[in-house]
Amino acid sequence: MLNIDKIETVYLACGYTDLRKSIDGLVMIVQNQLKLNPFEKALFVFCNKQMDKLKILHFDEGFWLYYHRLEANRFKCSTTTEEALKVNIEELRWLLKGYEVRTVSKFKPIKPSNYF
Repeated sequence: MLNIDKIETVYLACGYTDLRKSIDGLVMIVQNQLKLNPFEKALFVFCNKQMDKLKILHFDEGFWLYYHRLEANRFKCSTTTEEALKVNIEELRWLLKGYEVRTVSKFKPIKPSNYF
């Protein structure tokens, strides 16, 4: 079971990841591509190309690797960049249920010149 009581941060690896990789391969991605520390109290979330499977890497006195698959839906992850998106625990819960986690707002920011 996913123990998120002590988790401080959640990182979504944007783009897709070859989920044939196991713990060591995902640790290398976290270190080399995302330039993050895999030993911090964080969850690192990776999605496959078909957007129906996730792997979550977690360090807690050793590495845990969680695997989640949607049967009739797709995850709504960003597929455009190779960076890590920092999200909160609630947004992770939305993602695991198949809801969209917004990376960019659909609304334009309000400018003072629009009102004066």
